[in-house]
Amino acid sequence: ANLIVSIFVTAGLIILILSVSFSGQGLGGSKGTVDSIDKWPIGYLGEDVILSCKFKTSTNSRESTSQVSITWTKEGLSEVVYKYDKGAVQLAEQNPQFKNRTLLFSDAIGGGNASLFLRDVKVGDNGVYYCSVNTPSCSGTASVNLRAAAFSAPKFKRVNTTLTAEAERWFPKPNITWLDVNDNVLNESETSFFNNSAGITRFISSLQPIKLYGSYTCIIQNPLVKAISQATIKDTEISAKTFFSFNTSAAPPILLPQWHVLAATASVFLWIYQLT
Repeated sequence: ANLIVSIFVTAGLIILILSVSFSGQGLGGSKGTVDSIDKWPIGYLGEDVILSCKFKTSTNSRESTSQVSITWTKEGLSEVVYKYDKGAVQLAEQNPQFKNRTLLFSDAIGGGNASLFLRDVKVGDNGVYYCSVNTPSCSGTASVNLRAAAFSAPKFKRVNTTLTAEAERWFPKPNITWLDVNDNVLNESETSFFNNSAGITRFISSLQPIKLYGSYTCIIQNPLVKAISQATIKDTEISAKTFFSFNTSAAPPILLPQWHVLAATASVFLWIYQLT
């Protein structure tokens, strides 16, 4: 029994060592690390956003920009988003969607910064971007999933026993829920949605009947943003406050064992089977 336990412990150590030794290399044999510190950024429509991409050389030394190649592409597009090669920007094959809207931080490239600055985020910018870096000591690709969003706090008004919340800018289209002071869901509401040419949603949501002295909560939520708006009514006066929270999480990728680790695992357990 002790022999079998020892064999399994040894096998586990062998697999761990193999996994660690090969973890720095993909099937393409990259020599450094290319990664993003923010793989799921949220870009506010009409504002600017930075798509993070960093590369680290095996020696941690600064790279000569004349030896660095950086290409940003977007899933589903044949043309590039941005290309930098051997010290020069090359935009002859740039997709028109990104004309005059993208740039790199040229002074930081030598230190391993390949991040993309994207101006004036639009609905069509949603999607997966790829940052590919090649240098004499580093090569690899990192993915960044940009999620465009718009959100705004609602304005409240009361007419008789009807409380109305109206917000001008939401994307994607949100769901609206009303709660009373005890956080019970109120179903006596009607909501209308209106989309403009850019796909941004405006909504008007009305709740009735309400008390002339009371507190109500309007929850506005889409997959990216959640707004909790609390309205307190005192006769003809309404005081309101809104709290925003953002979904920055994403499901972790499913990491499949690499072929060399699988092969080693199979060999070790075949050895165990033969011994037992």
